[in-house]
Amino acid sequence: MVTSSPPRPVRPRGRLRLLLASGAAALALAAGSVVPGSPVGPAAQEARAAGSGTSTLTVAVAQSVDSLSPFLAQRLVSTSVSRLMYDFLTNYDAKDNHTVPGLATKWESSPDKLTWTYTIRSDSKWSDGQRATAEDAAWTFNTMMTDEGAATSNGSFVGNFEKVTAPAPDKLVIELKQPQATMTALDVPIVPKHVWEKVSDFSKFNNDKDFPIVGNGPFILTDYKVDSYVKLKANKDFWRGAPKFDEIVFRYYKDQDAAVAALRKGEVSFVAGSPSLTPAQAASLQGADNIKVNDAPGRRFYALAVNPGAQTKDGKKFGDGDPALRDRKVRQALFMAVDREAVVDKVFQGHAVEGEGYIPPRFDSYFWKPSAEQKFAYDPAKAGALLDEAGYRKNGAGKRTGKDGKPLDFRILCHATDPNDKAIGKYLQEWWGDLGIGLKVDCMDNVSDPWFAGEYDLAFDGWSVNPDPDFVMSIHTCAALPAKAKETAATDNFICDKQYDELYAKQLAEYDPAKRADLVKRMESRLYDLGYMNVMAYPNAVEAYRTDQIASITTMPSDAGNIYGQDGYWSWWSAAPATGAPGGSSGGGGSSTGVLVGVGVAVVVLAGGGLLFAMRRRSTAEDRE
Repeated sequence: MVTSSPPRPVRPRGRLRLLLASGAAALALAAGSVVPGSPVGPAAQEARAAGSGTSTLTVAVAQSVDSLSPFLAQRLVSTSVSRLMYDFLTNYDAKDNHTVPGLATKWESSPDKLTWTYTIRSDSKWSDGQRATAEDAAWTFNTMMTDEGAATSNGSFVGNFEKVTAPAPDKLVIELKQPQATMTALDVPIVPKHVWEKVSDFSKFNNDKDFPIVGNGPFILTDYKVDSYVKLKANKDFWRGAPKFDEIVFRYYKDQDAAVAALRKGEVSFVAGSPSLTPAQAASLQGADNIKVNDAPGRRFYALAVNPGAQTKDGKKFGDGDPALRDRKVRQALFMAVDREAVVDKVFQGHAVEGEGYIPPRFDSYFWKPSAEQKFAYDPAKAGALLDEAGYRKNGAGKRTGKDGKPLDFRILCHATDPNDKAIGKYLQEWWGDLGIGLKVDCMDNVSDPWFAGEYDLAFDGWSVNPDPDFVMSIHTCAALPAKAKETAATDNFICDKQYDELYAKQLAEYDPAKRADLVKRMESRLYDLGYMNVMAYPNAVEAYRTDQIASITTMPSDAGNIYGQDGYWSWWSAAPATGAPGGSSGGGGSSTGVLVGVGVAVVVLAGGGLLFAMRRRSTAEDRE
């Protein structure tokens, strides 16, 4: 879905990019006052609710909601909330990401793989009492197929759909134009037709006014305040079983030091960071009473994205990106002038792995790395030689200028709330300055507007990658470009390359796991060679929670995985109140991370042979999923 992002997402699905983990430049922990702009005394009010017998899990997040409409949401916090509100046809097992039933209990394909039939469960109902049926799923998909606004976040999943019908309440039939290897991983929230068919403009409806919001997921949205909080209550009738906490609150903190201080004081139960804790914050919490730090390989990448020239699907140019970046040699020179080892050591302080290909090593089937000959290793001398070849030589003042005499000066979009952006921005100014290139680091609260308008040269970018990479690969296709200038679209950085598109189409139709993985790796290689995306690091998921409030919680994968931003709802659905905590159970306590709650798995029928990968949609511009 959407998950992280144009610039991390804000659009990051329309995307709003995920605010990436903070780096070494983070300020010392502030004394923990409530962050400006937040409601006064929310933690105390939530504690009182807990004291009355209601258990509340409060999650401090660094990202504000872009939209609560699953058709528009692209930021990680927003897509995470959508996963709690609405069921999907299928889900991913928390232990190893394999496909498990969701709203659909089983599925089968025709021998030619062009027709897929899903059996819809009979025990799922909307929170207003109506049964959730195949008609709701058919309406959801058909709306995305016919309405551009509804296709904003997840339109790539239905682009190959020919027809979707619901011949019976428990039967959904999807007919395809050509085989599609993502049919057991359609990362699309299914919404209630009887509620959403009243919406007149899907591009503007944010689903944030009429509470409680009708849904069929493990939690029901009950309240929301912009840039402050999202509140959900447990769905006691959820078919998989009711969550153990009665309520979950996502509380927004612009200042992550204040969020960490709130965790120390017990005002929040969990801190995700932006989206991870900085090394300094994590170190300050290690060994603290009743606090557990989870530091595990993440599913995100942290990158430097280039604007190759903003354009619409019909080729109309817009924006003011520097034309020098349309030269591959210039892009590759910038690539070679970034010391990724220093980024990992000095900014992430070891809480990350050096970046290489587009897919993080956590997903080993798709992880790709360049050969020694192909790799753009840190080499300022070679970078300078490439710039010379491209016609940008140093003048007497040491500045690179083109044939027109114009100096090579770039702007880079930086997220004001992300210490990593700021720290790495300073290194880039130094590294590129030595090459004779000027760099202005534009740190702002809202990077989405200039991103969608194409008014930038480079940007700090990042996405949460799903078990199946289709979505994050799709955002670089020509089909992802906006229909109109300066509008939200699925594209990440206006990339449009025919060879890449051909590989994308082949991988989408390939059911053989090994052959499909090879095609995805070839796409990564192509993206790398073009120099549009410089993946600098794969940050760890560094987060923390209070063990006197949360007794146990599921990580994904269960063996060394993340809690926040999962490909599913396992963490919040499984989280159990600690013994003795307000509203907590009297059962056994504990503080283990990664306690896996059992998930029932129904039999899956795949007609015609061929193993399908569970795949999920992206993460998203302020922060993409």
